[in-house]
Amino acid sequence: MITFNYETDFELPKQEAVFQAWIEKIIASEEKQLGELNYIFCDDAYLHQINVQYLDHDTLTDIITFDYTEDETISGDIFISVERVADNAQDFRVDFQTELLRVMAHGVLHLCGYKDKTDAESQQMRNKEEEKMILFK
Repeated sequence: MITFNYETDFELPKQEAVFQAWIEKIIASEEKQLGELNYIFCDDAYLHQINVQYLDHDTLTDIITFDYTEDETISGDIFISVERVADNAQDFRVDFQTELLRVMAHGVLHLCGYKDKTDAESQQMRNKEEEKMILFK
């Protein structure tokens, strides 16, 4: 089950069912099963508080993923700062929805086992993000 929660005025730009179907495609394409997946859309202050409290990082970030995956069943909480997504979209010269899809896919890909700590891992993650964004209809 995929749920979307809003801790800010933001709402997904299309019907939630379109995003749910896309995320399910991502999970299936990685030969995983869907468990409980929660997206929490928030602002910078909200996500910064989580970053400090749970990860001991005093920085802004666009996404934090808490992984509850067991075996091949994908479960987790994915917190996304829509403020960071908007700023990153400007920085990368893409529209908001493109950057939003990238970040949403990024969280699911972490739950599927992909990392981004090294340059090689980051490149693989970027390639996977691009591959999964194409699945969005």
